[in-house]
Amino acid sequence: MSPKKSSHLLLALPCALVLVGMLSACDKNNNSQTVGQKLDTAVAKTEQAAVDAKAKAETSLGKAEDAMKDAANKAEASGKSTTDKMANSMDDMSITTAVSAELVRDPDLSALKINVDTKNGRVTLNGPAPTLAAKEKATTLAKAVKGVASVENKLVVKSS
Repeated sequence: MSPKKSSHLLLALPCALVLVGMLSACDKNNNSQTVGQKLDTAVAKTEQAAVDAKAKAETSLGKAEDAMKDAANKAEASGKSTTDKMANSMDDMSITTAVSAELVRDPDLSALKINVDTKNGRVTLNGPAPTLAAKEKATTLAKAVKGVASVENKLVVKSS
């Protein structure tokens, strides 16, 4: 081989190596990472995604728990309100029955049709009364019943 050709070969070899190095540095897919490095990066991204998903799930779970507690509290309050209303209603019925029984026991009022209504312990009397004294006695009898808060006497005195 001629000395000229061998010197060209010697120059071409380093140029080729430099060119290969430059091409590998320009790799757009970042192939300069080893397989292990790529795997480590993928694992790190997966772990971060899992941490993010767990945090989001915990936030959602917390919101769901809060909503369930709120619904339970509302249901409990509603149930208590209904129970209180029923208890008041039962008390009102007991008061109405007791007042009616007292009026029936009185000889001046027993033969009369007196309507007794009770709401929240407030008694209203409607109907006829033979005398003003009998009307006042109906008020006194109703006030004596346990649980009566007030009495509104609307009895009308019938003159004979």
